[in-house]
This record gives sequence, C-alpha cells and structure tokens, in this order.
Amino acid sequence: MSKPIPAINRYKADLREFTFLLFEQFEIGELLGKAPFDAWGADECRATLTECYRWVREVSGPLNATGDVQGCKLEGGKVQTPTGFAAAWKSLYEAGWKQLGADPEFGGGGAPRSLVVLVEEMLSGANVAFSMYSALTFGAAEVIHAFGTHDQQALYCPRMFDGRWSGTMCLTEPHAGSDVGSAKTSAKRNPDGSYEITGTKIFISGGDNEFTENVVHLVLARVEGAPAGTKGLTLFIVPKNRPNADGTIAGSNDVSVANIEHKMGINGSATCVLNFGDAGACVGWPVGGETKLGQGMPQMFKLMNSARIVVGVQGLSVASSAFLNALDYAKDRKQGANMAQWKDPSAPRVPIIEHADVRRMLLDMKSRVEGIRALAVKLTHHTDSWMATQKTDEKKAAYHMGQVDLLVPLLKAYGTDQGFRICETAIQTYGGVGYTKDFPVEQYCRDAKIFSIYEGTNHIQAMDLVGRKIGQAGGANLQAFLADVGAFAQKHGGDPVLGPAVKTLSGAAEALGSSAMRLLMWFQTGNLALVPLHANRFLEMMSETAVAWMLLEGAAVAIEKKKTVAAGHPDAAFYDGKVVAAQYFARNVLPMVELKAKLMAEEDKTPLDISDAGFATV
Repeated sequence: MSKPIPAINRYKADLREFTFLLFEQFEIGELLGKAPFDAWGADECRATLTECYRWVREVSGPLNATGDVQGCKLEGGKVQTPTGFAAAWKSLYEAGWKQLGADPEFGGGGAPRSLVVLVEEMLSGANVAFSMYSALTFGAAEVIHAFGTHDQQALYCPRMFDGRWSGTMCLTEPHAGSDVGSAKTSAKRNPDGSYEITGTKIFISGGDNEFTENVVHLVLARVEGAPAGTKGLTLFIVPKNRPNADGTIAGSNDVSVANIEHKMGINGSATCVLNFGDAGACVGWPVGGETKLGQGMPQMFKLMNSARIVVGVQGLSVASSAFLNALDYAKDRKQGANMAQWKDPSAPRVPIIEHADVRRMLLDMKSRVEGIRALAVKLTHHTDSWMATQKTDEKKAAYHMGQVDLLVPLLKAYGTDQGFRICETAIQTYGGVGYTKDFPVEQYCRDAKIFSIYEGTNHIQAMDLVGRKIGQAGGANLQAFLADVGAFAQKHGGDPVLGPAVKTLSGAAEALGSSAMRLLMWFQTGNLALVPLHANRFLEMMSETAVAWMLLEGAAVAIEKKKTVAAGHPDAAFYDGKVVAAQYFARNVLPMVELKAKLMAEEDKTPLDISDAGFATV
C-alpha cells in the first residue's frame, strides 16, 4: 500500500520579485490613486500580495497534492471534487481574491490588472486545478458583462463574480477539436425567445461541481438555418439549472455530465463531457439577445483572450514554484565533493548548489521564470494604461491595446512551453527523487503539460500571431513593439555592464523584423505552406526577444537601484541576481533568434516533402 500524500503546502513564491516588477520596473505608482484606480495605493497593493500569499499557503496550497491523488468523481450524475475544495471555494470568495479585478458595479475591487495577474499567479501556482474553477467563472462573467443584455448582466454577473454561481466555456465537440467552425451543437428558437439547445461538448474544464448552486455554461451553437463555419455560430447562456428572474432556482435545465476525463494532470479539475438536451428540455439565451445571433466567435474571443493570459500565467506559476523548490533542495542536499577537491575521497560532501551544472540549471530556470513573469506584467500594465487613457487619449489607448493583442499569444505559448520545460529541469535538479511523489516537482510537470494544449494549442497561438496579430493596424503594432525595443537599446547600448547584451538584443530585433517581412512575402507570393511550417519558430523568436528585453530592462533598473542600497543589505544580492539572470539569457538564449531567422530564410520544406509512407514502414 502506498503511503498517503500529506496535506501540506509546498508552494513557494518570491514576493520581493513581485514588488520589484510592480513598483520599480513598471512603476505602477504612476497609475495608482487616479481613475480608474482611485481606491488603490502602494500600501494596498503590497498588503494584497502579502495576504494572498498567506491565504494560498494556508488554504489552497495544502490541497494541491491531495487533490491530485483523489481527483474528481462522478456519482449519480453529479461531480464530487476532492476533499476540501468546497470549503476552499467559500474561503476564496470570502477573502475576495477573485473579486479583485471585477467591476465595482458588481462588488469588485477594480484593482489594476498588473496586480491581479500576480495574485492569479499565486492562486494558480498553489493549486492550479482548484484555481481553474474560479478563473473560468471570472472569464465567463466578463463576457456577459461585456456583451450581455442589461437583464442578463443583472441576473448572472453579481452571482458569478461573488462565487455563488460558477461558469465555463463550451467550444470543443467530439468530432471537432480546434476546428470550432464544424460544431454541430444546435439551437432551435422557442416561442418565448429562448432556444432549445442540443449537442455534446467535451474537455469542459470545471464542467460541474458540488460547491455552487448553479453552473453557467457559455455554449457555441448553430441556430437553424445559420451558415456553415464560424460565422454561423452564436454564443448562448446555458445554465445547469434554470434561474428565475430573481436568481432563485426554478429547476433542472437538462444539462448532464456524461463522463469525467481521466488525465495526466490537473486531476482536481473536473474536465467533463457535457450533454445538452438529452431529454429535449435544455434552453439557452443568446448573449446580448437575438440581435447578436451569429456573433458567437467575436464574443468568445474576449473570453479566450482572457483565458489565454490566465493559461500563460498557469505555466509561469507552476514553473516558478518548481524552480524555488528545486533551489531549496539544492541548498540542502549534500552530494559529492567540490570540483576543486574531486580527486580527494576524504573531501567533505557539499550542497549540490556548489556543482557547476546544478548552478547552470538553477540560473536557467531563474532567468526564464523572471523573464516570463515580467512579460506577463508588461502585458497587463498595457491593459492598465489602456484603461487609464481610453477616455482621454485615443492614440495612447490604441497603442496600449495594440500591444496587449500582440503579446497575448507570446505569453500563452512561450509561457506554457517554457513552463513545462522548467518543471522538467527542476526534476533534473532533484535527480532521482524528483521523479517521485515525495517532492512536488513531478506533479508540477504533469499538471503543466496541458497548458500548451488547451485554450488553443500553441501552434494556433503561433498562427494567430503571424496570420492576424503582426498585421493588425497595418503592421503598426509590431512596428511599435520593435520601436520600443530599439529605444531601449539606443539608451543602454553603451552601458559598461549591459552593453554587450544590449547589442545582442538589437541584432535579435533586427532579425525579428526581417523575418516578419519574410512572412509577409510568403503570404503575398503564394508560398502559404511555409507559413505554418515556420510560425512556431517566429513566435519563439519574438518571445525570446521580448523576454530578453524585459530582463535587460529590469537589470538596468537594478543597477541604478543598487547604488542606493547599503552594503550587506539583502537587496544588494537581489539586484545582482537580476543583472546576472539578464546576462545569462542574453548570452545563452537570445543569440538563437538570429540563428532561427537564418533557418527561416532557408525555406525548409522537408516536412512537406516526405511521403506519408516515408515516416515508417508499419
């Protein structure tokens, strides 16, 4: 019999890193105390981070490993989540963590998104399976808030933002994964203006639970007579239980859970197969009313964009905790002699952090984690700046929203690809014990694999970037990004410490720009097959350029800040670490951007040249 997994918290975070990003690198103080963040000051932001870290370590963190072992069960057609999830859900909303970023109109805190994204990192990192229920609920409520009728907003938003009701997004069907346009779920108009919904959706995260009185599904369906493809899809509000106008429950809405998927990770999240209308009694209402028929995909994109940011943060969150746990282990675990005494059998055993390759792995993880986190805060800081300028400066607001659009696929794809690989490196740092359940990194690795797949596979993110995002506003958004990188490089190119790294950044940005033009040429000359072959590579190039820029920008800030720190103060080592992490990434990762640009120029088509039979003889 295997020994039970103890209900102990293993999540770790570095709050000093969080406050550095908010107050030193991105200077959020310039936005605080002014509309729309009038109620927020530096003290409130710091207290929020401190209290959230305490909450996740005491409440949701201890449920992470036990939830992984228990998983979810389907009993009598109803989902039972792991022990403790229901109480944690209640505590989550009583503490107000999910209401931080909600509109004050619905009882939310109206906090800056750059603060909310760090809170979301802690919620996800401590227990990503548990956090998914609330993340999807928030996203679904935002869609209803943005596009719903007044009555829909009044009925659903308050109850979803305060956790009484949960929510999901329902796109995928058994025959159609990423090919959303081939969805078969149907909607037939009833005399009262509601629609009869019939169909099956699969892979529905948080598809059911026992701790909310209702689950509000946002379902893509095709109204009778609507055209084929995505243009014929409408987004419907389809609650598990039909609500009365006052929010009381009228009865079942013929939504049933057919199965729970058995997965590699995130076992505490109920990933459901949902049947709508088995008894012909499932009804839904178009988001925004009947004038919005056929607007399903534009409406769903708001939820998907929000979800993609969250998923990128999920990748970051488990990777960060994996790194910090591996760091603690490396400081404690003694094995082998120092390299200088490797021939002396009597030499004392030293902590493995003294071994060169372990130090390399730790610094590699540190640089990637901190760079991706800075990218996440950069993206959300653009959102905050858009919110602050949208009513006063149309040009600035357009710039900030353009950068948000551009950075979303980078954060989602690069954050999740690297998140999994960082977790893998953490296991390697531990050695054999990292592969066991005695330590948390094997669960982090299993949980992290899904992030590159759901909410649009990372190839979809790459195609979104090269097919839509870099051409938006006539290419102005990409040009603004490259101009921002160029301005930084011009300012710091002569820095005695960072100068060589900044020169590498300039070369990477130039290679990125030329590769974007190459993609445009392929589109214009009909070489379309080359685009999907190289889209992932281009996304990696842009992500590595962005992450290097963020790390070097942070390093430049750290150099100046260290000048004000007394010798021996802990911040001195912290600032030195920022500089070294930036130099490491610039020397070991960033040069690959120019190499990848050369590979794109080769226009390799070997994956298309090989015949199906040429892959194997079986």
